[in-house]
Amino acid sequence: MLKITNLHKTFNPGTVNAKKALNGLNLTLNDGDFVTVIGGNGAGKSTMLNAISGVFNPDFGTIEIDGVDVTHMPEYKRAKYLGRVFQDPMKGTAPDMEIAENLSIAARRGTRRRLVWGLPKKERESYKPVLAKLELGLEDRLSSKVGLLSGGQRQAVTLLMATLKEPKLLLLDEHTAALDPKTAAKVLEITEKIVNESKLTTIMITHNMRDAIRYGNRLIMMHEGRIVVDVSGEEKSKLTVEDLLALFSRASGDEFSSDRAMLG
Repeated sequence: MLKITNLHKTFNPGTVNAKKALNGLNLTLNDGDFVTVIGGNGAGKSTMLNAISGVFNPDFGTIEIDGVDVTHMPEYKRAKYLGRVFQDPMKGTAPDMEIAENLSIAARRGTRRRLVWGLPKKERESYKPVLAKLELGLEDRLSSKVGLLSGGQRQAVTLLMATLKEPKLLLLDEHTAALDPKTAAKVLEITEKIVNESKLTTIMITHNMRDAIRYGNRLIMMHEGRIVVDVSGEEKSKLTVEDLLALFSRASGDEFSSDRAMLG
């Protein structure tokens, strides 16, 4: 479903601020893989997601989604293949629009738009059972402005919007990092439910090592723009945080030094 080959990206090349963000990154995801990604600050995690999303073009290398080369495809064109949830709950939604209106925008991703008079009642009602799956009572608040929701509620709606049309690839960029522990646990529970029910191919960046081990069928750790640890299946399920740190040290020749991840 995803194939990244020898991907390189340097920001501000030729200057004193030059930063090699991706350094020959290679990654292949099979259909239905749920991959958690962990790494220190500047390891290239979010840069990888931005490259997949088309936020910038790589210096060289290729990106394929479901067999389609999207390396130089404009961001708006490849959006039909992707769903993405950001760390900031304020991103990914239109805060001054109703919950139902936000969902209607998501339902039309990748299609030709046309002007219509309001949101049809039948379509509005169709969102109730979808929202009910979140178990947050939002099915009774279709007309509520998204900007008035709590961070957790808003992130749950954003997750629903990102998966409403079952994208080829779901990208979760530390989507629980800005939430309190209880709310983060609820959003992760919803995430796992949606991903498993729809069998979505998913990449989830997290700063929490325990979450990285607990969720998904595969775990990768990045360092200096490349993957240094890649475990899956039974090997992953038996990991402890201490095991993961030891794996990183052996693979990178360095100690893992991200305070945010350690706190996890």
